[in-house]
Amino acid sequence: MKTPLAVWLALLAAALFGGSTPFVKLLIGETSPLVLAGLLYLGSGLGLAVIRLWRDRGWQSSGLSGKEWFWFAGAIGFGGVIAPFLLVLGLTSTGAGTASLLLNLEAVLTAAMAWVVFKEHADRRIVAGMALIVAGGVALSWPSGATGGFGCSGTENRVRYLSLIIE
Repeated sequence: MKTPLAVWLALLAAALFGGSTPFVKLLIGETSPLVLAGLLYLGSGLGLAVIRLWRDRGWQSSGLSGKEWFWFAGAIGFGGVIAPFLLVLGLTSTGAGTASLLLNLEAVLTAAMAWVVFKEHADRRIVAGMALIVAGGVALSWPSGATGGFGCSGTENRVRYLSLIIE
């Protein structure tokens, strides 16, 4: 059975997203979190615009109605401005490896929202996978004193969790 191109593209996107966190951590000392978050998402937006122009052979209307523009603007504001800033701000005070692993909680929160709000189907294998992701996140977030230095806690965790909730 041949793997569809979409699966490979999804895996590439996941790898690039996961790899961006350690890269961002390297740049934090060089620039402010707000500028860095803006540059990351500006690059993403420009890349997607180029892909859309190439795919559509020009620019076509999105077809969004009046009410949909409100939700679209909200998604851009929260997911494209506030959450990235909080992510980079959280990275200023935590290790890149821990932050990358904690970013997996974004998938859990997104799936939970899809199940609860949009009544998406929740296969038991998916639920089990999400439970394992949460268990890993709990292990990483365990207070340092309880495990002899393992994990992290404090303000950096609160900022990262807030960025996950907003996104």
